[in-house]
Amino acid sequence: MSRARAAITLPVLVALLLAAMIVATGFGAETIPLHDVLDVLHRRATGLAPANLGADTIVWQLRVPRTLLAAIVGAGLAVAGAAMQTLVRNPLADPYLLGVSSGAGVGAAAVITTGSFAAAGLWALSAGALAGALAAAAAVFLVAVAQGGLTPLRLVLTGTVLGSAFSALSSYIVFRSGDPAAAKSVLFWLLGSLAGADWTRILLPATVVAACTLVLLLSANWLDVLNLGADTAASVGVPVRQLRIALFILLAILVGVLVAVSGGIGFVGLVVPHAARLIVGPRHRILLPASALCGALFLVVADAATRVLVRPTEIPVGVLTGLIGAPAFLLLMGRRTYRFGAA
Repeated sequence: MSRARAAITLPVLVALLLAAMIVATGFGAETIPLHDVLDVLHRRATGLAPANLGADTIVWQLRVPRTLLAAIVGAGLAVAGAAMQTLVRNPLADPYLLGVSSGAGVGAAAVITTGSFAAAGLWALSAGALAGALAAAAAVFLVAVAQGGLTPLRLVLTGTVLGSAFSALSSYIVFRSGDPAAAKSVLFWLLGSLAGADWTRILLPATVVAACTLVLLLSANWLDVLNLGADTAASVGVPVRQLRIALFILLAILVGVLVAVSGGIGFVGLVVPHAARLIVGPRHRILLPASALCGALFLVVADAATRVLVRPTEIPVGVLTGLIGAPAFLLLMGRRTYRFGAA
């Protein structure tokens, strides 16, 4: 892909994302007209007193942080998906391959049914989910290393098997609780939701996504070579084993934090990187930012849709991303011009 085309594509994606974020803040149980949304944003940016307290509260305190969190989570999942597909050299890999989502489900189920991490207050659910996610990633890492190393096939098999075990464990925790309300809460969380977003929950995921994306961008050349195979990468001086370990740890932290604040939102990390490859090609220096922007755009639009499809209630965003993602992935794979990892 030419630099000129990349120079056009990325600004266009930025513009589309900003427009979608502004428009999305107007949608919900109560629709806020676009001119009121713009007025609230203008007054907040310039320090002027609100002209409409109701619109200011809904837009600034509720929907802006939720929209920002949707963009952050969408970007992070897409970047993690692109890196995961390179790590295991598998086009079907997604960010949850390491069992992180299933482990987070165990932590979340434990918090909801037993009141664990109560000292964390409003952060209790996120703290439990993060602890479960990191524990699951550590288990996958240790098992894979004990079985011979972090090879792509071993990571896929270990992550899949242990992920299934963790899913069964979270189901058992809910079953043992005997509380229908707890079971409903766990299910809603597992399906993914951004409903609890507020300004206090933005900084941590934003920092982690930015830092991890920067590290991946600095390693873009190595990732390009790793995508060609371990032997090829080793022949040109890439420390394959160390790179795989570093990628594993980075992705475990990144996905663990994202799952902790949003639950298991599926298909974003699987479909979006493939769509980005069709747009900008496989080179990671361009693929990673393009994936981040496409992922953010996709999840912002999807989250806005969940607020209006069945209002005044809403559906978990993971349900909608799955309904959209499955046929979209099949459509992408049906293109004869598309080859995973090829220009």
